[in-house]
Parts: sequence; C-alpha cells; structure tokens
Amino acid sequence: MQGRVARVALTFTITAGALMFSGCGTIGGRISQHPEMYQSLTPNDQALVSQGQIRSGMSMDAVWLAWGTADQKLPASIHDRPAETWVYLRYETPPSYGGPYYYGPFDWSYIPPKFIYPIRAVTFSNGKVAYFGYLPRP
Repeated sequence: MQGRVARVALTFTITAGALMFSGCGTIGGRISQHPEMYQSLTPNDQALVSQGQIRSGMSMDAVWLAWGTADQKLPASIHDRPAETWVYLRYETPPSYGGPYYYGPFDWSYIPPKFIYPIRAVTFSNGKVAYFGYLPRP
C-alpha cells in the first residue's frame, strides 16, 4: 500500500514539475500562467497573441505572451528617447556536416556545430512596439 502511494505521489510530482517548467515555452502556456495579462489586452490583440503575431503599438506584455522571452535585450534610442530592442535567436544544426569528432570517455562521439542567427526583433518606445521585423536567414 505504501509503495503504491509513493508511486502515485512521485508520478504526480514529476508531472507537475514537467508542466511547470514547460508551460512558459508555448503561447498557450504563457497565457494560461498569466491569464490576467491576457485578459487586459483588447480582443484584437488577444487574437493576434493567440496566433503568435504582434503589431505596432502593442504592449511589452502582449509581445512577451506572443513571442516569449527574448534571447537578447538591448538598450536603444529613438529620437533621443530611451528604447529597448528584443532580439530572438535561432539555434540550428545543419542536417549533414562532416565536421570534427570528439573523443568521449566511452567512444568517438560526433559533435555537430550550431549556427546561431537572429530571426526577429522588436523595438519598444514608451513600453509600446515602435518597430518589429523578421530577419532573413543567412
């Protein structure tokens, strides 16, 4: 009996932990963890956020709900006023790369290179989107 209770408790703990750590990784997860933030948006902005889209004039909270946490946050200036630019990066491993090998403790292990490049950016002025764009893939 105690073993069964322990297994159920362990299963519950693992499931709750997985949901907690993965919840903010998706639009739905961010919205469900911050419903008050989502409800404060206009119906038009709610629809855009739900589709992962943003628009000029949108709040920082709305962009965070739609796009998630930026990989880089850079100070900026627009017409001599403080601003902030959020940059989102993509980490990609090419499908076939005949690159270097690393000798691990157990065998020869292949370590493919990772290419990191920006995919989109958004600049805020006074807490609202002033500019956003999708960057071309190199």
